[in-house]
Parts: sequence; C-alpha cells; structure tokens
Amino acid sequence: MQKTAFPLRVKAVMIDLDGTMLDTVEDLAIAVNLMLERIGRVPLDQGLIRNFIGKGINNLVERALVGAMEGRPDAALYARALPIYMECYAEVNGRHTTMYPQVREGLDALKAAGFPLACVTNKSERYTLPLLAQTGLDRYFSQVVGGDTLPRKKPDPLPLTHVCEKFGIAPADALMIGDSLNDAEAARAAGCAIFCVGYGYNEGTDVRSLDVDAIVETIFDATKLIVRS
Repeated sequence: MQKTAFPLRVKAVMIDLDGTMLDTVEDLAIAVNLMLERIGRVPLDQGLIRNFIGKGINNLVERALVGAMEGRPDAALYARALPIYMECYAEVNGRHTTMYPQVREGLDALKAAGFPLACVTNKSERYTLPLLAQTGLDRYFSQVVGGDTLPRKKPDPLPLTHVCEKFGIAPADALMIGDSLNDAEAARAAGCAIFCVGYGYNEGTDVRSLDVDAIVETIFDATKLIVRS
C-alpha cells in the first residue's frame, strides 16, 4: 500500500457499483443458475458464483460454464448460454439487490461537498441504468460508464481516463472507490487515487493485499479522508 497523506485533495470521485454500492450477488447467482438450468446443467453454489463476479458478464458466464475461475468453455456452448444469461438477468435485475450501509449518506456528503460524481462499473449499461434508477442512485451521478460504454472496461484505465476527460480534470485529481483488483489496477494505470471498501466481491481476494491508498469500511467513511481541491 502506498503512503498517502490525508486528507487527500481531489476534484472528482468515481464509484464502482456491484460490491461497492449495491449487493447484487443474489440476483447474479439466480440468473446464473436459471441459465444453467435452461441449458441442462446443475446449479452452482452462490458462494462460488460470488467469486466469479468482477470482470463483466462475459467472464461470469464463462466461469459459470466451467465452474472455475480459469478455463474456457466450449465455444458453441458459450454462444448459446450468453444470450440466455442476459435474458435471465434482465428478468431478476434488482429484485433481490440491497444497498450497502451508509452508501446514501456517503453520496449525500460527497454531493454536499461539491464533488462531481461518476459511476464506473463493468456491468452492462442495459442493467446498470435501470438499477441506478430503481435504487434512486441515478440522481447522484452526472456520468455513468458501463462495461460496454467504451471499447475497454476495468481493469483497463480507459473508463477512468474517459471520466476525467469529461470532467475536465487530470487523473491525478480523481479518486476511484471500488471493491476489487479491477478497480485498483484501473486506478493505478490511470494515475488516480484508489480507496477500496472492505466488503464486496473481488474474485475471492482480500482487498487488504491490494495496492490502494486506503481501505474504508463504508463510502461515508471515505468522505472523511478527502477534501475538494
């Protein structure tokens, strides 16, 4: 972990969605198992599916089909399963989703302090935008970047540098708040500061082992470590 002087001076904040603001694992797991049922496969344990989350739908479906973090399924099977999964997830998106503690309080504090906010997620826009609207989080974000908004998604730095460009700031003046290696690698590659929450998914890896500027218990706690520059 890098040595960081607090409070950190930043001009804008970017926040991940799944595992950071919203606990979506139950919806994702239900959709995975509906997909597996429809293609004649046995269901997987929700705890295992939790570890598969983080790099977008394509990776989630691949991992679900092989039942492991690594490996590639048969191409024809994957081509058949992916649209089924997308249909299944559309059916359950948001149905069992819950908000993590103090997310709204944290967003209210960030807005009150005048920080421009962006949601940067690997979830496809077709699921992200309805979910933000359904939970009332859409009103906080002037920018939303989904996993299919740009040619590349996290851990590539493009989504973060894109947001910084739209905000008219240097990446060094932005903070990313996430829950995973994807967020940490994207932020470091972009040149942004990075905080990770201590909960979330992170593909089974402890966030305390990552190169981040701070581990925070909640998004509200993150607001105590930054000031607007």
